[in-house]
Amino acid sequence: MLGRMDRQETAAFLRARRARVQPADVGLQPGTRRRTPGLRREEVARLAGMSVDYYIRLEQGRGPRPSRQILAALARALRLSDDERSHLYNLAGEPMGPPPGPPQEVPAGILHLLERLDDTPAFVLDAKYDVLAWNDMAAALIADFSVVAPRERNIVRAFFLHPDACLIDDDDEYGRFAQQSVADLRAAAGRYPHDPGIKALVSELNESSDLFRRLWDRHQVEVRRGGTKRMKHPVVGDLEVFCDVLVVPDRDQKVVLYTAAPGTPSHEALRLLRVVGTQDLSPR
Repeated sequence: MLGRMDRQETAAFLRARRARVQPADVGLQPGTRRRTPGLRREEVARLAGMSVDYYIRLEQGRGPRPSRQILAALARALRLSDDERSHLYNLAGEPMGPPPGPPQEVPAGILHLLERLDDTPAFVLDAKYDVLAWNDMAAALIADFSVVAPRERNIVRAFFLHPDACLIDDDDEYGRFAQQSVADLRAAAGRYPHDPGIKALVSELNESSDLFRRLWDRHQVEVRRGGTKRMKHPVVGDLEVFCDVLVVPDRDQKVVLYTAAPGTPSHEALRLLRVVGTQDLSPR
């Protein structure tokens, strides 16, 4: 258990940081009836993928020692800088060291980059394809990850467990993504041979997806670096976008950006998406 002083220091730090994070900073609508600045407790809990009661106990200095996974989730939800993240880990009695698995903490500079890319869908993946952070345009184009359970934010898992995955042709765009992502995941499994998250993901997909099992058995290794992607959006229609991947080498993470050539219908569709965002445009 944390000592009393450490619990109170951790609680005070969480409260102070929550008060400085604005809803727009984490892709949330500001709404109304906010009597105090910053995020609500339930918003932090949802962004971090934990129960509201557990987070409240942490803020009140009554909770048990949080695990490194919980600390990483809080660091993402509260947009902690590197120094703030290190301070939180030290308060919780978990000094930061070499990670046993794919790093979950997104650098503050990368989070600021996502915020500035207000006309480009962009998100951050860890080595096993978990979505760690995203901007408003990514939420509008792909999914509002803030309302998706953390376990369901894995791109590879969603892809191979989709009902149409069995229809994928090796030579089409989706077939190439399947091959590259499996080869990339195998490379990650080699870098983190003891990570339970990667082991669980590979085990689940081997059991549930014939396509994944067939590709995994090829033992191919490749780091995915991008390509083109066709998409159909319910509001702006069909798009063909460039999928560029920027590597964050010291964190083993990828920043994925979707862009379109200026003057093309897809470019105009992205401009429209920037305006409509995630608005519900269905008839009432």
